[in-house]
Amino acid sequence: DLEKHLKTRLLNRSTRRLTLTDAGQSYLTACRRILDEVSEAERTAAGEYSSPTGELVITAPVVFGRLHVLPVITAFLAIYPQVDIRLTLSDRITQLAEEHIDLAVRIGELQGSAMVAIRVGSIRRVVCASPAYLAMHGTPEKPQDLAGHNCVTFEGLAAPATWSFGSGKTETTVPVRSRLQVNTAEAAIDAAIAGLGLTKVLSYQADAAVRAGALRVVLEPFEPPPWPVSLVHAGQGRLPVKLRAFLDFAAPRLRERLARSL
Repeated sequence: DLEKHLKTRLLNRSTRRLTLTDAGQSYLTACRRILDEVSEAERTAAGEYSSPTGELVITAPVVFGRLHVLPVITAFLAIYPQVDIRLTLSDRITQLAEEHIDLAVRIGELQGSAMVAIRVGSIRRVVCASPAYLAMHGTPEKPQDLAGHNCVTFEGLAAPATWSFGSGKTETTVPVRSRLQVNTAEAAIDAAIAGLGLTKVLSYQADAAVRAGALRVVLEPFEPPPWPVSLVHAGQGRLPVKLRAFLDFAAPRLRERLARSL
């Protein structure tokens, strides 16, 4: 096997886990560097640094990707026939280098990221309910009023037992009664439209329902600071022309779309 060939131990083995030895980590780093150099040579040979061509791998959050990224991608592909795109919609935080992803759309603060980020806008965390529910139960005027309301909680955004408002010295966390817990924003919004209670989701997720009058946003003065939306890439070495072309195309269009949204 490889360890016999190299005459050194690459892995520490136990009954529960495998970990790299120092030699194994050095070997892995060197192999990745070689693969990156091979990939760079292939890109150069394929003309990816001279004209937009080849495949772009992009990832984005599920709902945001469907509503905002996909329309931009279809418009881009219409004018760049030599570029193909593989779009993965997932709410999981992906590892760009390890998963060979060219570009990621990220929502939220980028803590300690070594990636290059281009900000294209921001989104709010909003509390909303149907007009019928508010007519029957009243409109909360401050976060503490939620104690007297029914809520629909979306586990992907907030803890089911508490919601947070404001920031810094004005930040407050209040308990809520979760009549229904769901794991998708779409389900939370549908339940709120049906009059089950208040829900807290991201602004773009509720945008269509609010514009249609099916939901109303409440407690706006107490919202936490908006989250940034960024286009994130590794940014190491020369950017392939296909990626630079997409960034130049997508960034202003996403800014325009987000400026028009809730």
